[in-house]
Amino acid sequence: MIKLARIGLALVVPGGIAAIGAAQAGDNPSLRDKTPEARASDKSSSRNKAPQTQAGDKSLSRNKAPEAEASDKSSSRDETRVNCRAPDAPYRKYECLDAYLGHGFLERLINYYRLEWGHDQPPADPNAPPARRADWPDAPTATPPYPFTEWPYGGTTLIGVTRPSSVDSPLMAALANTWFGEALKAGDMQIYGWINGGGNTSTNTVKPGGNWPASYDFTPNTDQLDQAVVYFERLPDTVQTDHVDWGFRLSAFYGENYRYTTAFGLASYQFLGHNLYYGYDFPMLYGELYVPYFGAGLLLRLGRFIAIPDIEAQLAPNNYMYSHSLTYTFDNYTNTGVISTLALNRNWFLQVGWTVGTDTMPWHLGQTVPNPFPNPIFPGRTMPRDPGAQPSLTAGLRWQSDSGRDAVYVVENGINNGAWGYNNLQWTGLTWYHRFSPKWHLAWEIYSLSQKNVLNITDPAGIIANGGFPFTPANGFNFNAPFFAHCADPKQLACTARAFAAVMYLNYQFSPLDNVSFRPEFYDDMEGQRTGTKTRYISMGLGWQHWFSPQVELRPEATYYRALDAPAFNGNFNATPVIPPNKKDALIVAADLIWHF
Repeated sequence: MIKLARIGLALVVPGGIAAIGAAQAGDNPSLRDKTPEARASDKSSSRNKAPQTQAGDKSLSRNKAPEAEASDKSSSRDETRVNCRAPDAPYRKYECLDAYLGHGFLERLINYYRLEWGHDQPPADPNAPPARRADWPDAPTATPPYPFTEWPYGGTTLIGVTRPSSVDSPLMAALANTWFGEALKAGDMQIYGWINGGGNTSTNTVKPGGNWPASYDFTPNTDQLDQAVVYFERLPDTVQTDHVDWGFRLSAFYGENYRYTTAFGLASYQFLGHNLYYGYDFPMLYGELYVPYFGAGLLLRLGRFIAIPDIEAQLAPNNYMYSHSLTYTFDNYTNTGVISTLALNRNWFLQVGWTVGTDTMPWHLGQTVPNPFPNPIFPGRTMPRDPGAQPSLTAGLRWQSDSGRDAVYVVENGINNGAWGYNNLQWTGLTWYHRFSPKWHLAWEIYSLSQKNVLNITDPAGIIANGGFPFTPANGFNFNAPFFAHCADPKQLACTARAFAAVMYLNYQFSPLDNVSFRPEFYDDMEGQRTGTKTRYISMGLGWQHWFSPQVELRPEATYYRALDAPAFNGNFNATPVIPPNKKDALIVAADLIWHF
């Protein structure tokens, strides 16, 4: 944590000193939380005066002496003249942006960070097209300080509120006057991302892994690179309704957090074969087609994508807090297949998808491996490489209110025969978002999940001891294999493993750059298959998200965990020999820094 603090100060302080003039001179509170169009309309308000007011102004002008009129015109010209190299010039006159940034790549990159420092939004382009449909509900939140502007739903580029090349990116601003930047702009493509590092101080001591099942900071008293992420994407224009459009996203991901995106069969040797602390992944590789002629818009996505339910996401900027709830840590991560999202109207959205299980790759479909010990659960001489790699249904129904203050999202994800697989979770749940006021809102999630025929950890028939199941070292699972179940009957060969979870985020925005989140949670790992310990958990977390600018955010927090029925903390299931958990309680104080580019 000390190292992290020094790194954070080293990054933040020079930028803050360089930009303090911009922050003091250019931060206009009256423009906070407004869309670019609203800001532009403010500038044009003088053109919208009532006719009698305009006539009155002209009458006053006619009664002035000629020299007074000339003085007024000169004064008006002086007021509109802006020094484009002044700290806040692009906020006062958007046309100054290119001149303010300069010419060289590094010069433009540094100047863009300096320009936005202390502001909650980038400069508004008065000529930008509307960012959302006129009849769509208003955006319920703002970024900063929250991680999103629309109540989240997955598996799609958001319909009705997305324009191409709409991500605020210092890298794209730095590239804009190069041939490469111009080529990206001509194709409505962007390259951007972030670097995210964090650390924690914990009552747990076992390294690595002693904070488990808390995440993603699963190793106590450690600083780490959580994730370095790059997106290359094109967003389809879903605001317009007159033509078909397309998009794609290619993502590359490196850091400790790769263990929470790994899909069996895609570079999974790092996690399953070697248990590397740091690794890489490609959590999103998909193409999209937007067809506006069905309902209020239909979007099709094909490829690998983040599983559609949940308040949280694996990508750091998409979360209220640095740590993740147990609710999110132990459910579905990614799906690979096709999913459709149909906006029936501005209130109702219907989703139907077909994927190959959850967290497994399509080429595992139908693959088998030798079975050295045929048994009643896996009776053949061969068995599926991953029993969860099978055609699976995902379906979702979302409703949002006309005001935008409420949204309810009901989902079934990865539904098939439910056989025990690498992560073949049969997920059913919902999320609900409600805004009480511009400063207060809540996000609430509840779900149940299950897998069938999970081998009993008591191993009454010797199936585990003799390797008669797919997830063994012979099949590449040296580490991090799926857990067994603590079945109610120790003589039972296998049973259905279930989990129930509920989590809430209560959020308060106390400035345009600051919010506080309180996260209470209940998690019941009924057979211990998700966390490795059969117990109920409660936790309470309190986090602060502070933005220095739209590009740099700091998230300190403190979370208390309690396992009600058995020790679950301060162990390591991957150690040889296994270090069993020996604590029921954990207090973890943590912080991270996200630097966008």
